[in-house]
Amino acid sequence: MSANANKAWYLVQCKSRQDERAEEHLQRQGYTCFRSTYKRERLLKGQRRTTRESLFPGYLFIQMSLQDSWSSLRSTRGVSRVVAFGAHPLPISDALVDELQERDHQRVVATLLQPGESVRINEGPFAELEAVFLAMDGEERVVLLMNFLQREQRINVPLAEISRVRTTC
Repeated sequence: MSANANKAWYLVQCKSRQDERAEEHLQRQGYTCFRSTYKRERLLKGQRRTTRESLFPGYLFIQMSLQDSWSSLRSTRGVSRVVAFGAHPLPISDALVDELQERDHQRVVATLLQPGESVRINEGPFAELEAVFLAMDGEERVVLLMNFLQREQRINVPLAEISRVRTTC
């Protein structure tokens, strides 16, 4: 039987804008925790920067068993409480956390997208529109070709804002 066999994932609510701090302090105490993040491009001090932000702001996942000491969680910097139903912490499905971790570690790289492949723009002014992938523009941006105003237009968008169009057979 493995050491994690009797452990489950639980949801920790963090104090306002302190989920990164809570994660850091919990990891220093030896807890296994996970904060799902995504990349977001924003304008900071007049410059475009890619930042990692929490997918679920104010929350993170922690792996514990019911036999572990839960008292130190309440006094950890950034932690507000463990999400519970009544007095009992609610376990989160391992499959859900595994899927979130897998998505967190996946990176769309140039070799996965081939020139001419259809993609969907998920964010920004062209959200929900389809385009054709032309090339990578650095590590974080892509060049797309889209039909806009009855003309073919080349646009550059962040890689994190597109997804491959799934074709059904």
